[in-house]
Amino acid sequence: MKNKPKSLQEILGIEHPIILAPMFLVSNVTMTIAAMGKNIAACIPAMNYRTIEELKSAIKVLQKAKTPKGAFGINLIVNKSNLKYRDQLHACCELGVDFIITSLGNPKEIIEKAHAKGIKVFCDVVNTAQAKKVEALGCDALIAVNNQAGGHRGNLDPDHLINELTLHCDIPVISAGGVGNRKELEYLLSIGAVGASIGSPFIASKEADISEEYKQACIDYGKDDVVVTKKISGTPCTVINTPYVQKTGTQETWLERFLNKNKKLKKWVKLLRYLKGSSDVTQAAKTVTYKTVWVAGPSIEHTSKVESVKEIIDRFVN
Repeated sequence: MKNKPKSLQEILGIEHPIILAPMFLVSNVTMTIAAMGKNIAACIPAMNYRTIEELKSAIKVLQKAKTPKGAFGINLIVNKSNLKYRDQLHACCELGVDFIITSLGNPKEIIEKAHAKGIKVFCDVVNTAQAKKVEALGCDALIAVNNQAGGHRGNLDPDHLINELTLHCDIPVISAGGVGNRKELEYLLSIGAVGASIGSPFIASKEADISEEYKQACIDYGKDDVVVTKKISGTPCTVINTPYVQKTGTQETWLERFLNKNKKLKKWVKLLRYLKGSSDVTQAAKTVTYKTVWVAGPSIEHTSKVESVKEIIDRFVN
């Protein structure tokens, strides 16, 4: 019989089993400090910082602001689309963070170097095959990215994915996607998850440094308005179905499909498309244009107004 995995609270020393998920362009220091003040964990994508010095500065501020029952981490993209990966990893290990979440690519180097500094490593996975690989490498927990996640998502529903991972793996499973209120959080905990990585409900927060129109879209649109597109990076990504998204479509063109299947060209095409897609998302997040690409998951269904991070957390813990 398998031993019961540690809770997220035990792993990170927090009070509530929640990570404020890393969100490209949305997550920031102010949000993370507010989250730690409510005794949960929060994570920021390293790619939210243009330079390594900006990343280091953010980590230093978070170290000073850390609370006894709060924790913070950095999300690292491991594959070739992230040209700053090793410098970002070095900054995390040099200055110290509580945990690192890895996305895409092989996390072997991150796990080895982070563990040498006492840093926990959680790995994004979308299926059992990926989970068993990162478990064998020694990661501390799995981030189970399901088909309800905002941004890059998996193909399996939360129930199926959690059941598969808890059945075949011995390390803790943290669910990512589809949690918009306390009832949904408690359900995931009841079927085997030790915690949840929650992002989309926090887009419409006072602390998010994005356009008011982006926040209002999360209020005005609901779960039925979220669609999956491959236009941003070639990888399935959930976005709000704005008029621009409807106009451009969500499927790859024949040329894009051809280039992505060509082994010699694939990695370079993926890098260029990722950078182009990231640029579109950046523009949409900060300014209002007809080319609106707003990333969000179905859990925006529960967003009815702009609130502070603390008020949003209360939705899950009170």
